[in-house]
Amino acid sequence: MFQLLYYLLDGIRPLLAPLALVCAWGLIIVIAWSLWSGARDTVKTAKKMHQIPCSHCVFFTNNYRLKCTINPSTANTEEAIHCVDYR
Repeated sequence: MFQLLYYLLDGIRPLLAPLALVCAWGLIIVIAWSLWSGARDTVKTAKKMHQIPCSHCVFFTNNYRLKCTINPSTANTEEAIHCVDYR
């Protein structure tokens, strides 16, 4: 039994180093791609959030109970980007 296992391992030993190299580089590429896509999505979201004009509006109260006196349900959300009451 052990002799058969030894012969099998001895037969695939030349393939282990290249296989380990390919797996290691594949893992590095997957991690780099994941970090890149996460950073790209974060920048995209930040750009969209910086378009919200609420903090510069005269109707914005900066109170957590009532953020906006005109549109309290849409204050500081993406729906407020094109607010018609913005002054």
